[in-house]
Amino acid sequence: MSVPLDRLYNFLHDVTRQNDILIYRFLPHGSRKIEDLTAMVAYKEQYSFKHRPSSAKFLFFYDQEPLNYDLYALPDLLDRVLESNKSFNNGLLNDDLRQQCRELLSADVMSKVNLRLAAIEHSLWLRPVLLVHSELRSQELVKYEDQDFIGIYWWAHAMIARDWFRYAEHDPNIAHKHATKDFLIYNRAWSGTREYRLKFTELLLENNLVGHCQTWFNSTDQDQSYQNHQFKNSDFQIKNYNLHQHFAPSQATGSSSADYHAPDYQNTNIEIVLETLFDDSRLQLTEKILRPIACGQPFLLMATHGSLEYLRRYGFGTFGDYIDESYDLILNPAQRLHAIVAEMRRIANLPAKEKTQLFMNMQRIADQNRLLFFSNAWQQSIVDEFKQNFDVALARIEQQFIYQTT
Repeated sequence: MSVPLDRLYNFLHDVTRQNDILIYRFLPHGSRKIEDLTAMVAYKEQYSFKHRPSSAKFLFFYDQEPLNYDLYALPDLLDRVLESNKSFNNGLLNDDLRQQCRELLSADVMSKVNLRLAAIEHSLWLRPVLLVHSELRSQELVKYEDQDFIGIYWWAHAMIARDWFRYAEHDPNIAHKHATKDFLIYNRAWSGTREYRLKFTELLLENNLVGHCQTWFNSTDQDQSYQNHQFKNSDFQIKNYNLHQHFAPSQATGSSSADYHAPDYQNTNIEIVLETLFDDSRLQLTEKILRPIACGQPFLLMATHGSLEYLRRYGFGTFGDYIDESYDLILNPAQRLHAIVAEMRRIANLPAKEKTQLFMNMQRIADQNRLLFFSNAWQQSIVDEFKQNFDVALARIEQQFIYQTT
């Protein structure tokens, strides 16, 4: 199952009711290469920017992944973009203009141009532009806004997940539990920001939790063995390099989180959601947490501190009346990881009768979350939040245009 994301961006453009905006998004979707950040062709053809270049506004969508300012501050990006312009800008950049770009964009200026480089044919350089993102409490966003990127927050995955998991609203199999395991854990990738998952996997073994879990483990990620992984956070350093002997390998692919597998939810009572960001200060939740919500599954959430409160802000109930959710308040990621595992161990070791009652209590909240997720009112609230944030950003950028022309 996949989402034609250009249709999503068409929709967001339409709800803003603005005709002088040119949208840039990554194509193929999921890429983060600067040369793949391209304009939506339909808009380039539909709107005549050449007749009013001073009022045209540029909107960059970076809403699928966490922001990474330094990734687009590298000197070699200029040559990559100039090279790719040969094919996707219909020859707009001739040799003289290419040389002019190289002279104008020194290494210092390049670090400030950043994503604007994708729209090099418009010579934006340091002009204010709009940046749609999906994270809060973000120092990466501060870096962008220091260079006149006007941020627009919206929870992109909330809208995308509604499409990806839409059948879960009607799937008769989800409600028929015959659980044999306490916990469901999707554990595929562990490289990059996900290295905490290696320590988590080791802790499952150390705490005798493997038998309580339906989970998997891949010994390689990004063509690298976990046995050779260099940990950025020494608190996540593992001692056991035989993890692969205790877990079945995952058959999931990078796109598997865009779907759900009903038997997994039938066979388990609580999902342990392993989010993309854990050892970070930012709030950035993805479809990973929305999948158990769509499937009516209780959960514990491995994410950055305050992520449960983030969910409650959107109306979802969490389970603090029945389990210890104080882990969400722990700033130190290693301590937060250990606290979650400790709560898993407590739940796993409950007497059978108490455990059954716990799952029933948690399930009532999960059922309410599922109803909310599929309600038209909740979906509209996500759109309304985007539009409100867009309007604020638009006023800011228009004020800057006025300032620059007076």
